[in-house]
Amino acid sequence: MTENQYTQDRQTDRQTDRQTDRHLISILVPCYNEEAVLRQFYARTSEVIRGIPDYDFEFVFVNDGSRDGTLAIMRELRAKDARVSYINLSRNFGKEIAMIAGIDYLQGDAAVIMDADLQDPPALIPEMISWWEKGYDDICAKRRSRAGETFFKKWSSHAFYRILQHLTNIPIQPDVGDFRLLDKQCLNALRLMRESQRYTKGLFSWIGFNKKEILFDRDARAAGKTKWNYWKLMNLAIEGITSFTIAPLRAASFLGCILAFVAILYMVYIVVRTLLYGGDVAGYPSLISVILFIGGVQLLFLGIIGEYLGRVFNESKFRPLYLVKDYNGKIMIDQKEARK
Repeated sequence: MTENQYTQDRQTDRQTDRQTDRHLISILVPCYNEEAVLRQFYARTSEVIRGIPDYDFEFVFVNDGSRDGTLAIMRELRAKDARVSYINLSRNFGKEIAMIAGIDYLQGDAAVIMDADLQDPPALIPEMISWWEKGYDDICAKRRSRAGETFFKKWSSHAFYRILQHLTNIPIQPDVGDFRLLDKQCLNALRLMRESQRYTKGLFSWIGFNKKEILFDRDARAAGKTKWNYWKLMNLAIEGITSFTIAPLRAASFLGCILAFVAILYMVYIVVRTLLYGGDVAGYPSLISVILFIGGVQLLFLGIIGEYLGRVFNESKFRPLYLVKDYNGKIMIDQKEARK
């Protein structure tokens, strides 16, 4: 079956389902200190989905250990709108973990993953749904422009995606973030992946399925400030590389072989030169330079090996990815209870 035939069959199935039953679409929003913008996000998104009468919607907010009034606003929205649910994690686990927590708890036939800062425009939701109706499983928003970001951040992001594309055999999508609509098949596939050190953008590519990119211009934050500093972005980049390729380990092996070969050639050169011409071997400065260079390369290789070994160590603990303090105000004693 070709991809076009598959897409047409999926489109027929979804049109048939719509005639017999209303689909529920979940809007998943991981939040960390989004007090300044959360009400505005809810109001704008509610206005958009009000114009989509053929579907039911639910909001799934994940409070990722916020230290401001984010949780109080979630409770307020829950009290006035039964479509709103919130998951209150026991501490800050990071956005990657907050997303899988939301995916575990949402009930929809499809889910739209969005940031609360309104850089992901809610106005794109109807277009995403229309492509989903046409049979696509993963409709992702590709950034055409990125307002409010520095030149260095844009350049480094673009460079990282290019590097990752060359290092891995998985078709990583450049300039595509977490803003997307995922079919239930994709959501179920993501639920199977319980690795603790997650790079979700790579997982979206890894699971495959029928993808569709739509272009949009990313706005600046509506309020507040970004939680992603350069240190966190660098750590996320390392997670992406170590999660989806062992190319750094292979590069270390190849470079080690090259250095060993060069060292042998140099050793032969010194021996032959001494035998033929006599005289002293090069002295202290050159020796120290070579030792420092080789030592630095060895430390670099140990660091690369340590990154991968650390991942093995963390995954071998089999700790839960997250802990839920309460779900819609209900204290969670059994962490599996709310997902039944």
